[in-house]
Amino acid sequence: MEVSTHSASTPFALHPTIFVIFGITGDLARTKLLPALLALYSKKLLPPRFSIIGFSRRAFTREDFRDFIREKMDVRPGEFKEEDIKHFLDHMSYEQGFFDSALAYTRLTERLKTIDDRWGQCSNKLFHLSVPPNLYEGILQNLAASKLTLPCDDKSGWTRVLIEKPFGNDIETARSLDKLLGQLFDEKQIFRIDHYLAKEALQNIIAFRFTNPMFEPMWQSEHIDKVHIKMHEKAGIEGRGAFYDPIGALRDVGQNHMLQMLALIAMDMPASFSSDDIRSERAAILSALKKIAPRGLKENVTKGQYKGYISEPGVPLQSKTETYFRIRAEVDAPRWRGVPFYLESGKALAESRVEISIYFKSGKKKSAKWRSTKKKIVPEDQNILTFRIQPDEGIKIKFFVKTPGHGFNVEPKTLKFKYADVPSFDVIPDDYERLIRDAFIGDQTLFASTDEIMASWRFVTPILENWKSLPLKIYEQGAKEVE
Repeated sequence: MEVSTHSASTPFALHPTIFVIFGITGDLARTKLLPALLALYSKKLLPPRFSIIGFSRRAFTREDFRDFIREKMDVRPGEFKEEDIKHFLDHMSYEQGFFDSALAYTRLTERLKTIDDRWGQCSNKLFHLSVPPNLYEGILQNLAASKLTLPCDDKSGWTRVLIEKPFGNDIETARSLDKLLGQLFDEKQIFRIDHYLAKEALQNIIAFRFTNPMFEPMWQSEHIDKVHIKMHEKAGIEGRGAFYDPIGALRDVGQNHMLQMLALIAMDMPASFSSDDIRSERAAILSALKKIAPRGLKENVTKGQYKGYISEPGVPLQSKTETYFRIRAEVDAPRWRGVPFYLESGKALAESRVEISIYFKSGKKKSAKWRSTKKKIVPEDQNILTFRIQPDEGIKIKFFVKTPGHGFNVEPKTLKFKYADVPSFDVIPDDYERLIRDAFIGDQTLFASTDEIMASWRFVTPILENWKSLPLKIYEQGAKEVE
């Protein structure tokens, strides 16, 4: 019998499970997946019987593979006990094969059956596609042809698939990929990863909004002037030109990360905190985004490229790919009518920070009344609520107090909460640790649904279709802002 629990000290899945990673030698597996699995193992949050199978093109002996993983796995010295690392590696094995080779999937099927036979029961199977998106279709088709997409005949073990972003390149490619997935899997088997949803600071937005009744009545156009979502990076593309240039900033982070942040800020309170209800409310907001017509593009969208981008390795000299964008979006819902949502992201800027700021209206009628008494009580400024996602995760509120002394002037102050000040801050799970855990227990809350994916592309695709009509602003590396 499979058991799941939210306890941090007991296994969340007792049923034997095999985790297959396609692209085990890539950066994502090295920097995210394997460290997350090792963390879960060290916390005793993996089943007593589990196996990790790496699948890739390179040829390894068993020992060579262990040495490769031990050397390349991105963990800090002393982060884990050596004994835990050694035993963790004992659970790993490797299957060499090309992603488009039917024979390789036959061998993988035999490997899985051998493990099941050794355990004496059919195990859960979790497949992670840690590969470029252009390989998704071939891998999925081969998984289906080899019947690896099917759960156990006796229903004793499930089969699930984890897919990384970008999920499609536009609305048509996303629809095509989703159709293929729908033919091979039930929706409950599909886990589309947007790792930003797993960040603790983002999850806290839901808790902050819906467990503090004082804020919810103000969460509407009558009180909110605008919302600004920023995703700034100090680094450039750092040698990833061949990967980044065909995608650009809007596809890389706008269609997924930033729209998911917007959804968490703007969504209505769900009927419950179940994954279905939360994802339904996120999808409803994304579906309510007003499409930006071609005639309104220049007024609402800015795109830029940092100076020196075309000199990066792998970038064509004539590239017009954006490394920066700013979009003025609106949500066509009674609560948000007339409130602009600014989505801004860029590389090679002055600092790295991800934050969401809600600007409240200044209450001019009240301030005018106070000024009529010849007392300067309210400055021309606004209350601002900011969710800092990274770094220095936390929440801060800008408000006003009376300046000490004679007279009756006021000055701004800030009320702050920082995660780093919480004693349990160091035990907050990594994004992928949380995502893998939830995939094991079947909780899809932190994974994008079909409706969310399609709604996001319906908003972004019209912009991309007219992208070339916008002038490309070249900005200096290290710029604080792009005009």
